[in-house]
Amino acid sequence: EVLEPSFKKVLTSLVKEVNCYFSLPDKSKFEKFYKRSEDMVSHYDLEYREGLYIDLHLPEGEVFDLLVYFHGGGLTAGSRKAAEAFAHTLAKEGVATASVEYRMYPDARYPDFIEDCAAAVRFMKDNMARFGTCRRFFVGGSSAGGYISMMLCFDERYLAAVGLSPDDVDGYIHDAGQPTAHFRVLKERGLDGRRVIVDETAPLYFVGARPSYRPMLFIVSDNDMVGRYEHTMLMVRTLAHFGHAENVFLREQHGKHCEYVQKWDENGEGVLGHIILDFIKNRMP
Repeated sequence: EVLEPSFKKVLTSLVKEVNCYFSLPDKSKFEKFYKRSEDMVSHYDLEYREGLYIDLHLPEGEVFDLLVYFHGGGLTAGSRKAAEAFAHTLAKEGVATASVEYRMYPDARYPDFIEDCAAAVRFMKDNMARFGTCRRFFVGGSSAGGYISMMLCFDERYLAAVGLSPDDVDGYIHDAGQPTAHFRVLKERGLDGRRVIVDETAPLYFVGARPSYRPMLFIVSDNDMVGRYEHTMLMVRTLAHFGHAENVFLREQHGKHCEYVQKWDENGEGVLGHIILDFIKNRMP
């Protein structure tokens, strides 16, 4: 396949920008932020589908909230290990993190990655009793993972296929996901990834199809990827137009696309963790 030079340049830039925030954390550079926390117990490599795994980071204690988290990386890269940047921050406040591995391009085809993540949600629903009592159950993701979390939230067919409903989730965290058809999904279809298309591969397409939605948080940066800020605002405004403003929360960050995912404060606490905690602790009914 031959790409137009201008599109190839833009796509290369997008991939570099996305991948830099979702690769394996540089533990040598940020060693003090990756010490094993006394507040967190981790269970690695829980197989939820053949060859696909979840890392589960639990707080101390038998009762906790849970976030099922999908990493970013443009549906081509990234790792479930990215959640280690903020999981300990959540754990200290009684929130567990289940970080999910899913199939990606070039091996995957749409909608493999969405179906994988739906299966991961089902797996955690079925197995959390092994680890304690889960009070509230959240689903979220960053960038490509945010696209996936939106598809599970708004297109009820994916969770229905595993015997669940979007209402079986207490709240959603959609971090800088693409509300329109994902640029990698467009490329799979032989289309220019810069196009803005709203069809059944786009979360925005399904807004208004259901009478109500669980509380949700949207996160986006003021210097995000081209169009991401504007598309997120369209998503939020469309939800408000359908009467869901009271359940929709928006957090605008200063900086580039998802750079806060692997940023820490002066105490070594994950910035994204604080954003998620503000939603869980202060915005949820």
